Amino acid sequence: MQLELLNEQGQAASKVDAPETVFGREYNEALVHQIVVAYRANARQGTRAQKDRAAVKHSTKKPFRQKGTGNARAGMTSSPLWRGGGRIFPNSPEENFSQKVNKKMYRAGMASILSQLARDGRLAVIDSIKVDSPKTKQLAAKFKAMNLDSVLVIADEVDENLYLASRNLGNVLVVEPRYADPVSLVYYKKVLVTKGAIDKLKEMFA
Repeated sequence: MQLELLNEQGQAASKVDAPETVFGREYNEALVHQIVVAYRANARQGTRAQKDRAAVKHSTKKPFRQKGTGNARAGMTSSPLWRGGGRIFPNSPEENFSQKVNKKMYRAGMASILSQLARDGRLAVIDSIKVDSPKTKQLAAKFKAMNLDSVLVIADEVDENLYLASRNLGNVLVVEPRYADPVSLVYYKKVLVTKGAIDKLKEMFA
């Protein structure tokens, strides 16, 4: 398997060898969907809460007499049928949204995404990416010269200058291989992988 090696102008300069086990797999849509949904679900915080009929502020006084009004019988205003009443099955702050994905499935799903990105021309390799100082303008100029407006960079090493320069760019994310996630791979239009990161991706997902 060979991937395009881009120069500083974003043009394909040559080809580099890449492992078939990571960048040459068949696309498994069902598996990719499962790991993307699970990743987003595991990021949810169960902090929402609703009140049941015991927790809402109300009076225990009967709203109106039992017979003769033409209305349905009502015992108190906290009934879920009433406006301002409690919920029948309220959301709890302790609700757990996490989903379990086996390690083997996760590795296969990530390799499937990387392989499809390579086939679609959305994944390429660069020698390295560095900036001399933590200036956002320098890094933005690099991506502008390469004609990239939405890019995920998987670098073998992210130093402080690169981290500080990239964190204020809205459509740019620079991460090490261990922090690459399925949602980011799917979201960004272009994925750049440094040469040193290819071996690490092979070790993680092959």
